[in-house]
Amino acid sequence: MNERGVSILNGNTFVVSDECGDLHPSPVFPTGLFSFDTRFLSTWVLTVDGERLNALSRDDLQYFETRYFLVPGAPTHYVDAKISIIRQQQIGRELTEQLTILNHDTEERRIMLRVEMATDFADLFEIKDVRRKTGRASTSVEDGHLRFRYERGTFVRETIISSTEPARVDERGMTFELRIEPRGRWSTELHVYPIVRGARGLDIRASLDAHRGRAKPQLRQDLDDFLARTPQLVCDYEPLQQAYERSLVDLAAMRYPPLAFPMRLPAAGLPWFMTIFGRDSIFISLQSLPFVPELASAVLRDLAMQQGSKLDDFRDQEPGKIAHEFRYGESAAFEEQPHSAYYGSADSTPLYVILLDEYERWTGDAKLVQQLEFEARAALHWIDEYGDLLGNGYISYRRRNTANGLENQCWKDSWDSISYRDGRLPRLPRATCELQGYAYDAKLRGARLARLFWSDPAYADRLEQEAADLKQRFNRDFWIEDGEYYALALDADGKPVDAMSSNMGHLLWSGIVEPARARKVAKHLLGPSMFSGWGVRTLADSAARYNPVGYHVGTVWPFDNSIISWGLWRYGFRKEAGQIAEAIIDAARYFNGRLPEAFAGYDRTLTKYPVEYPTACSPQGWSAGATLLFLRTMLGLNPHESHLAVQPALPAAIGRIELLDIPGRWGLADAFGRSRADSRRRARTRRKGRQQMA
Repeated sequence: MNERGVSILNGNTFVVSDECGDLHPSPVFPTGLFSFDTRFLSTWVLTVDGERLNALSRDDLQYFETRYFLVPGAPTHYVDAKISIIRQQQIGRELTEQLTILNHDTEERRIMLRVEMATDFADLFEIKDVRRKTGRASTSVEDGHLRFRYERGTFVRETIISSTEPARVDERGMTFELRIEPRGRWSTELHVYPIVRGARGLDIRASLDAHRGRAKPQLRQDLDDFLARTPQLVCDYEPLQQAYERSLVDLAAMRYPPLAFPMRLPAAGLPWFMTIFGRDSIFISLQSLPFVPELASAVLRDLAMQQGSKLDDFRDQEPGKIAHEFRYGESAAFEEQPHSAYYGSADSTPLYVILLDEYERWTGDAKLVQQLEFEARAALHWIDEYGDLLGNGYISYRRRNTANGLENQCWKDSWDSISYRDGRLPRLPRATCELQGYAYDAKLRGARLARLFWSDPAYADRLEQEAADLKQRFNRDFWIEDGEYYALALDADGKPVDAMSSNMGHLLWSGIVEPARARKVAKHLLGPSMFSGWGVRTLADSAARYNPVGYHVGTVWPFDNSIISWGLWRYGFRKEAGQIAEAIIDAARYFNGRLPEAFAGYDRTLTKYPVEYPTACSPQGWSAGATLLFLRTMLGLNPHESHLAVQPALPAAIGRIELLDIPGRWGLADAFGRSRADSRRRARTRRKGRQQMA
C-alpha cells in the first residue's frame, strides 16, 4: 500500500481508501467511491466507542474485494485488544461492506459502532480544481436508509445506504449500539448504491435488493470466464509469469459498460482515466489482440458511433475525427468541460484504421470491416482534409478550444512534452514525428481493406501512392543529419524540433523509417542517453528539458517501450527488442507484477529498483497491455493468411516460453520459444547425459 491508498474496482466504479478502509476527501487525489466520473461517497469512517481503528493486516482478495483486520486504539509495540474487527469491502454495481466484530473477552462487551457518512458528488475534474457547486444537495432518512441527493436540472445523482442490521440512522451516518456475548461475534452488511440519472445518462439504478448475495459469485464467475478465454502461459521466468497473470486480471477489472452501449470497453487508467480514451483504448486493443480480441471489436464499434460529423471548436471536433475522451460527470453534462465527447487528439484517427486492419488480420472478421467502411474512409479522409493544417502533407495539431482544450494532442499531451533540444517550446501547429508514421501505416492498411473488402482498387492504388510520397517527404524533412536521428516534430515554420525522443521508436513500428537508417535509430534507442537500464526514456538525457521524474520528459513508460520493442522486431533487431522487453518485465517485479503508467528514468546504476513516479495511474490499461505485446514480440507472433506465424527470439534470462491456445482466424494455436542460452544449456545437459550412459 502506498500513500495514495488502497483501491478496488469493477469497471469504472471504484473505491480508493486509506489503509484501514476509511474514506476521507482529499484535495489532490481522488479518494472515495466513484462511478461514471462522480464521487458518490467522500466520507466513510468507522469508529468503535469513538475511537478510530488501526490495521493489523490487509488481504487483497480480488481486484473487486479487500479484507482489513482492525483493532481500536493507537498502535503501540504491544497490542492487547479485547475486540477486533474484520472489515470486508467489495465493489460490484454497488459498494458492499461486511463488518464483523469479535469479542475476545470472557465478559459481555457493550460497544457503540459508528460509521460517519457523507458525499460531495464531486465531478472528477473538481478534485484538484474545487468549485462551488450550483445544484441543490439534500440528505434524508427514509425507512432505515440514508439518502444523499444532488440535483441540477435533469442531472441527478443519488447515494442510498442501507444496513442488514437495525441501526440508528441520522443525516451524518449510522450508529449501532451492541451487546456482544463473551467470545461472541456480531456482523452486518452495509450497501452503498450509486445512482446515475439524467443529462445524457440513462437511469441505471437497480432495485435495492437485486444484487445482494449474488454480486460476488457473478464477479468471480465473470473473471474465471474471461481468463478461460485467454492463452495459457508456461515459462521459466517468474517475473514474466507474474506480470502476465496480473495484466490479464487488470484488463478484466477495467472493462466497463457505457450507459448506452451493450459491450464492455477497456478504461484507460485508475483513478483519473476510468473511461474510454480513443488513443489509449486503441493501443490496448492492439496490444491484446492475440489474447483478448473482443476488446478490439468493442472499441471499434464504440468509436465509430462517436466519430466526428461536424466542425465544433469547443470539442475540437471535425468530420471523420475519432474521439479522444468521453466523460459522464457534471462538468461535461453542462459543457463546462468539452468531454461529451472531446476530440483533442491527432493520432486516434489514423490509429483507428490501423486497428481495424490488424483486427481483421487476426480474427478474419470481414463483416465488421465491411460494416465500418464508411467510418474508416471518413478517418482516412480526415488525415488529409483536416489533419494537414499547414498544407505540407503532414498531420499537425492546434487546438480549436483555446479555453480548456489540450495544447499537445499527441500521446505526450502534457504542456512541456514537445521541445527543442535547448528547451524552447515550438509555436503551434506542431507535427510530431509519430503522427506521420501512423498516417503512413493507416494509408497502407486502408489500401489493403479497400482492395480486399470494399471492392475499390482505384482507391487502394491512390492510398498506396500517397503513402509512398509521404515516406519520401518524411525521410527528407524529419531526418537530422547532425546526430543521425529523427526530429521529435516539425514546428509551425516546417523546421525540425530537434530533441531526441522515444517517439522515433514508434516510427519503426509504423514502417516509415528507411531501412538504411533503422540501425542508427536502434542504436540511439538502446544507447546510454535514451536507455536507462529499466527501459527507454521518453526524452534523451541530453535534452535541456530532461527530467527523470518529468511526466513526458524523461520517465519510462511501459506502453511506449512495448511499441518500440515491436518496431525494433519489425526491422529485424530481435536482440534489441528482447533487451527492452526483459528490462521492463524485470521492472514489473518491483511493482508486484503490475506495471504502472510510468516510472522514473534514473539510470539503473543509481538504483537497485525502478523508482515510482508519484502520480502514476495504476492499474493502467496500456501498461497492462504492454506485457502482452512483449510476449507477442518475443515469440514473433504474426497472422499469415489463415495461419499463425511464430518466429521466437527470447532474451537469455527468460529461457523458455509456451503460449497455449492463442485465438485467431485459425481457431486456437500454440507457440513455443527458447532463448539461445536455454537451448545451449539443454544441449549440454543432453550431451552430459549421453556421456554418463556411455
